[in-house]
Amino acid sequence: MNTLKEYAAKVNERLEQIPAVVEDGRFQIEQMPGLLSRSMRYSLSAGGKRLRPSMLLAAVDMLGGRTEDALDFACAVEMIHTYSLVHDDLPAMDNDTLRRGRPTNHVLFGEGQAILAGDGLLNCAFETMLDAACAHPDRAADYMLAMREIARGAGVTGMIAGQVMDLFCERGHTGDADALEYIQYGKTACMFIYPLRAAARLCRAGEGELQALTDYGRAFGLLFQATDDLLDVTGVEEKMGKTLGKDAQSGKLTCVSAYGIEGTRALVARLHAQALSAVGRFPGDGAFFKTLVDEMVNRTI
Repeated sequence: MNTLKEYAAKVNERLEQIPAVVEDGRFQIEQMPGLLSRSMRYSLSAGGKRLRPSMLLAAVDMLGGRTEDALDFACAVEMIHTYSLVHDDLPAMDNDTLRRGRPTNHVLFGEGQAILAGDGLLNCAFETMLDAACAHPDRAADYMLAMREIARGAGVTGMIAGQVMDLFCERGHTGDADALEYIQYGKTACMFIYPLRAAARLCRAGEGELQALTDYGRAFGLLFQATDDLLDVTGVEEKMGKTLGKDAQSGKLTCVSAYGIEGTRALVARLHAQALSAVGRFPGDGAFFKTLVDEMVNRTI
């Protein structure tokens, strides 16, 4: 069984090749400007565990597929995730100046360029998946189904929907537990659920396996966000590599604001059990995914 670090290394190696590196100051028709290349790569190379793409690759492994065939889809997921962070840090959104221990993209490149870097990463993600589909015409249908899953996870009923409601509640509108679940399902869980569903599509998995991955992704994603909410209150800024306490300052609707610290810890325990139940439907109890959710409960970064 590959570890998270081993999957992440594969993703990082491939990400070194996409998007293309362009020399600074170079402007040529039908070629990416050097400034755009540099700003996109700045955020893409900021580190992180590469959790979402690694989970996609691990699911492909678990379902008996070839991770080599899924690598570009994994990289696309990471590009989409990175674009969302670039935009999330903007003054009009979370207004953060620190991400993974480094200045955020807009601090270094300016707001306009940061917006365009995020746009570039999103578009490059779909170009990468389309290139993979075109290169394997015999599997184009599988690749298109996988791409549709990722698009839905990142789209107007997924991540973007969650972000919209997050901002809506932050701007003085009241929110309850149902609103909180909508926000955290969209902005966080969907980018775990749908990459896992994409893995199932790439492997032509059955409906039972597709549902098990969906259930796991939902529980894991909500668990991830609940622990993130806890760490925003109880974490150490130097370890986290980002500004803490901003959720309370900006009036965000979070697990801690809705349930309190102990209530959030109880929620974490329930979601942990749900994730284990879902992954237990796979042969060998899905060892990689069991380990992952166990570690998530005790995360400090």
